[in-house]
Amino acid sequence: MWSVFSVLVTGMLFIDLFATSHRHHSMSTQKALMWSLIWISTALVFCLGIWYFQGRLRALEFLTGYIIEKSLSVDNLFVFIMIFASFKLGPDRQPLVLKWGILGAVIMRVVLILFGVALMQAFHWVIYVFGAILLFTAYRMAFDEEKDIEIEKHLMVRLSRKLFPVSCAENGEKFFIREAGKICATSLFVSLLVVEASDLVFAVDSIPAVLGVTRDPFIAITSNIFAILGLRALYFLLANIVKKFRFLNYGVAMILAFVGVKMILADVFHIPIGLSLGIITLILAGSIGASLLARPKE
Repeated sequence: MWSVFSVLVTGMLFIDLFATSHRHHSMSTQKALMWSLIWISTALVFCLGIWYFQGRLRALEFLTGYIIEKSLSVDNLFVFIMIFASFKLGPDRQPLVLKWGILGAVIMRVVLILFGVALMQAFHWVIYVFGAILLFTAYRMAFDEEKDIEIEKHLMVRLSRKLFPVSCAENGEKFFIREAGKICATSLFVSLLVVEASDLVFAVDSIPAVLGVTRDPFIAITSNIFAILGLRALYFLLANIVKKFRFLNYGVAMILAFVGVKMILADVFHIPIGLSLGIITLILAGSIGASLLARPKE
């Protein structure tokens, strides 16, 4: 299964990031919907393969982890939209940042999941720490007011300006340019650093969430990577309508709180994976349904 996954993901990454025409420009809503359905269908087919070769339990763990990570990815689109708006990156320059951001996210998730699994195997009490992280994240997501990103004060922006000169000139799709005899980073490269730093923060939330569902490195890694693979298509599909899902962040907060409580009570009370999947799906569907039925927020 590791071999099948490696070949499949390598092929999908190559097609999505290097072989298709949309890697150079934004997608239309119709094309973004088509590619989103392709990535979701591929994940579901892989889930069926897990069911056939590893059994029902592992397949349910994969599907639960995939839904959690996908819902977190949708919520994270808010941050990507604000980052691109702060750097004044138009739709023609966003795909390049998303491409390298996705590659960085794939590598980062694999490393962090393996590290998290090793920690939980070596120190059982880490499960309570991860549960507490999820509860804190759920509270912050539900009750903290959404704030605009102050790019000039962002740590990665300040750090990059200390390490190398940054050009403010219009530079197309280049990460580095030569200016006045010096090699300078462009605003596009700095925006990529901010996206990668944001994804590291997202990973701190999402890795404990998936490890609350399964401690199998294969299931945790594959569910995460499949959720990330369709992120670029999902971004262009939802970028213009994501603010209509006004209750989605509350749904995601409830999911994280549920998984956090599940981890903390793991030694006292075991919740079957099938029941967990049903609860998470119900919460997610309820938050989306409530968003669609409610009046738009003024």
